[in-house]
Amino acid sequence: MTAAPPRSAAPTSLTRRLLAPDLARGAMLLFIAVANAPWYLWGVDKSVIASHPAEGSPADLVAQTIAIIAIDGRSYPMFAFLFGYGIVQLYRRQEQAGVSHADARRLLRRRHLWMIAFGFVHALLLWYGDIIGAYGLAGLVICWLFLDRRDAVIRLWAIILVSLLGMFALVSAAGTGLVAALLPVGAAEAGALAIPNPNGEPSYLLSVVLRLGFWVALTPATAFLGLVVPTAMLIAFLAARHGVLENPAAHRRMLRRTAIVGISIGWGTGAILAAQNLGLFGLSRDLDAGFVGFHTLGGLFGGLGYVAAFGLLAARLSARPAGPGPVARALQATGKRSLTSYLAQSLLFAPVLCAWGLGLGDDLSSWSVALYAVGVWLVTVVFAVVLERAGRRGPAEWMLRKLTYP
Repeated sequence: MTAAPPRSAAPTSLTRRLLAPDLARGAMLLFIAVANAPWYLWGVDKSVIASHPAEGSPADLVAQTIAIIAIDGRSYPMFAFLFGYGIVQLYRRQEQAGVSHADARRLLRRRHLWMIAFGFVHALLLWYGDIIGAYGLAGLVICWLFLDRRDAVIRLWAIILVSLLGMFALVSAAGTGLVAALLPVGAAEAGALAIPNPNGEPSYLLSVVLRLGFWVALTPATAFLGLVVPTAMLIAFLAARHGVLENPAAHRRMLRRTAIVGISIGWGTGAILAAQNLGLFGLSRDLDAGFVGFHTLGGLFGGLGYVAAFGLLAARLSARPAGPGPVARALQATGKRSLTSYLAQSLLFAPVLCAWGLGLGDDLSSWSVALYAVGVWLVTVVFAVVLERAGRRGPAEWMLRKLTYP
């Protein structure tokens, strides 16, 4: 009598995780903090460019320029790639343990549904810009459509989605050029958009309603409308099937090329948007949205370039006789607990900056809130290191695994 196949294999232990993805996650959480911080500023006119204040001091403009070029829209595509990479790793681990494809898919589906639930609670309590729910929703759909597809099919759809992103960028830029040509000289020069901001609502109960409304709209938009998340996930499926991050030294040439091309495109398109933000083109701020298409496309390339760069770094660190140093180990510890660290950022941001809390978001500016974001990230790094030394997972990771694995 043969034994029934297992319903699921155990999750990867803390000591057997790959260096490259966790190193990248730990560092990119800094970018996430800096990118999210401007959204907590309230009481000022905002641009459509990543919710940066429309006016500011020279120090504010420096902070905005760095963020627009290297951070805004570059971190979440990278996390989408790492999320997709992890899906394939989990699926393969189940397969190697003898778990049926149906049970492995059921495990992934349960995990992604719980991620949507985590995102809902996150938005309910603290942060309407949550990305956990968006990744969970994207995971449900992308796994359903592509998890068992051949490489050629996935590659074709990745090319199609990148092409659509490129077409959107061209159309939005062309529309901007047409509007600029038709506008009278100097028209609407100070046109900043008054973006509704739930973080500026002094009533916590009303802020809950506003946050959930934004979250319901933003979650599917983040997951699918911009095409960046599904595209990054499909590329990650291909990379994971070929073990790119398991053995980055064997893929050094491809990683180096991806890092150079990806970061160059990411920073180049970011520099164009940063120039518009600084008013170097002499165009109305009402035309900012026309530059976002290329910035979004560049964000995908920049995110992939960052992943490749951390893959190269991991290969170099792993080849050292002493292994990764203390800084790399701290980043790795944070990356292992990326869900906990991400949620902890909101816990340190919202009650301090929102109008329903201490309300400091009305007093800070671009440069000071960026500095606060760096401090928040450092706190999460210290917390992760303490948990690493104790041999414990992050509380959010522990809970998600308890809910996911039968």
